[in-house]
Amino acid sequence: MDSFFSTLDALIKDGITRLFGAAASYEIVGSITLADVGVSMCFLLLTLLVTARAAAIMRRRTTTTATDDTATVRYHVFAALGKPLHVLIWLCGLYLAAAPLVRTETSSEELEPLRYFYDAVFDLGVFVVTIWISYRLTHALDAVLSSWASRSDSKVDDLLAPLLGSSLRVVVPVLGVILALPILNLPSQVAAVIAHGTSILVIAAIATILFKAARVFEKVILTRFDITLADNLRARKIYTQIYVIRKVIDVAIGVFAVSSVLMLFAEVREIGASLLASAGIVGVVAGFAAQKTIANLFAGFQIALAQPMRLDDVIVVEGEWGRVEEITLTYVVVRIWDDRRLVLPLSYFIEKPFQNWTRTSAELLGSIFVWVDYSFPVEEGRKALKQIIEASPAWDKRFWNLQVTDANEQTMQLRILATSANSSVLWNLRCEIREKFIAYIQARHPLALPRLRVQRDGLPAEAAVERSVPLSEQ
Repeated sequence: MDSFFSTLDALIKDGITRLFGAAASYEIVGSITLADVGVSMCFLLLTLLVTARAAAIMRRRTTTTATDDTATVRYHVFAALGKPLHVLIWLCGLYLAAAPLVRTETSSEELEPLRYFYDAVFDLGVFVVTIWISYRLTHALDAVLSSWASRSDSKVDDLLAPLLGSSLRVVVPVLGVILALPILNLPSQVAAVIAHGTSILVIAAIATILFKAARVFEKVILTRFDITLADNLRARKIYTQIYVIRKVIDVAIGVFAVSSVLMLFAEVREIGASLLASAGIVGVVAGFAAQKTIANLFAGFQIALAQPMRLDDVIVVEGEWGRVEEITLTYVVVRIWDDRRLVLPLSYFIEKPFQNWTRTSAELLGSIFVWVDYSFPVEEGRKALKQIIEASPAWDKRFWNLQVTDANEQTMQLRILATSANSSVLWNLRCEIREKFIAYIQARHPLALPRLRVQRDGLPAEAAVERSVPLSEQ
């Protein structure tokens, strides 16, 4: 490269000398001649021309409408090269323009540090621009892969394409820092410290990629299951298992990453050897201190595998009705019907009983109890109830029934059973049946509502009872 610059410099200087004659050798500052300044100006002018030409090419390439895969790739590549290429052109142009002023044949050795700094800045600048271009190309690759994935029917492609791009965006800067160390030529002590830093960066980059891969793995599996369906039992099983497993993987990645960083330091390794020597005592102490945490961790594995309850399950726990909203490695969040949150440790669901209304299916059978007088016509009420239930969109058309389930000295108890698709719809169905059936009793058989009978002496018993209007006469 130096020989090329020297040859080019000599050609331009020879042309200036022929043009201006002896005046070209006139020294302006020190050993810098008029010919040297002319060469620098020529290089700056050349840089301007190359920059303008490159800008025109980039503008034309990035404004062309992409109609096929080749045009799409070309568009994203040129869009990524735009700014870094301009910086690289000006970096080379300034280097060429300054070369005649710094690398004069008659320059003294006092300029040697300046020449060294000049070369080092140019090398580092080219390297930084190269890393910058590589980083921007990762965005271009990400856009191209996303464009290709959008044309595919598979949802897996839409998840894997961003993973590759984001992983490269993590790797490229770390790789740039590692490769920049030989260029900087730092002292050994400083280089050792920076080497430790780069090792930490590598570990952090690997951990970041693994975190991203775990989340993509989770999404790839969950895209095959729709938890919003009415019959989402299988989906809730998979969601719960993957959710817990992903959290365990995150913890494992974090622990190994921190451990790897700590093992880079000799002091920590010595402490680790000392701890291993007394591992028995440390293990006993740690076991007592973390027994609750360990119990919750194992409870999480039991819940993920045996699944006594899952995400979005409807449960009754501590006398509260709600849905399982979140399962972590230590606790479960239950969203209660009135938007309160009940937080319970995982071990609670292993050690204590609770009701799970969606354990095997979301379909439920609900019951409504109504107390009426003995004069109420049960068969006629059953016909009226049939009209109420069959007209309700909340009933899933599986089963309903009306039975007298209890009686005491004043009233008899009617139990109404009806099925629904899930607990939320069942609640609305029960309220609707209760309201409409009581309204029916009030309108058609008001004397059949629960009441207290009092008979006065000398008054016939028939006079104390009015005839109810039967359904057939309405």
